[in-house]
Amino acid sequence: MKVKSILVSQPEPKVENSPYFDLQQKYKVKIDFRPFIHVEGVNAKEVRQQKIDLNNYTSIILTSKNSVDHYFRVAEEMRFKVPETMKYFCQSEAIAYYLQKYVVYRKRKIYVGQKDFADMAPLIKKFKEDKFLLPASDKLNDDVPQTLNDLAVNWKQGIFFRTAMSDLSDLKDVKYDVLCFFSPTGINSLFKNFPDFVQGETRIGVFGSTTKKEAEEHGLRIDIMAPSAEAPSMTMAIDKYLAKVNK
Repeated sequence: MKVKSILVSQPEPKVENSPYFDLQQKYKVKIDFRPFIHVEGVNAKEVRQQKIDLNNYTSIILTSKNSVDHYFRVAEEMRFKVPETMKYFCQSEAIAYYLQKYVVYRKRKIYVGQKDFADMAPLIKKFKEDKFLLPASDKLNDDVPQTLNDLAVNWKQGIFFRTAMSDLSDLKDVKYDVLCFFSPTGINSLFKNFPDFVQGETRIGVFGSTTKKEAEEHGLRIDIMAPSAEAPSMTMAIDKYLAKVNK
């Protein structure tokens, strides 16, 4: 069956040259964007209740742009002046680049991983004497605590923001040929909003093994999977699928 419409459960890309827009042109399909989840900040009082004193840490581990935003938001709420000696361990180049929104890059000690959290292990290992703070959400990937515990470093996770499910009630009567998901919470949001959801002819695209697992646990059939060797991104996986079905 040909695909005419796709719903991507993420915010619309801000860049004009997004590969999603190329897909629209190439296959003449309608692509809509709608976040199924959103992030809510945890206030300074709640952070203190987690027995976190920002003065106690010499290094910050940043795994997402959200963790950057919410660390500096909480610091401001607590009137904590982040010292220039603070070290930052960023999971990717994109996060390190985003950090410049808050700090003067050349004056700071910034260490950057390749992509996966485990890639940062050799960097963190060099600073065994440091006290590491991991500002994160309430949903933390298992590889993060595992990697840090294996290194036997002094670290603490702080819940600085939460992932919440968005209200999608306005989509009740809207049908799409393809739904794309990027996290287990996105799948949960679908079923929280539409407990009676039946897949039928709807094609499901998922990014990442944890998302795939969650989808399968909800009895969904996976039609589009990323990343893979041939399709490292969701857009490439969709492209490959459309080339096959929209001949």
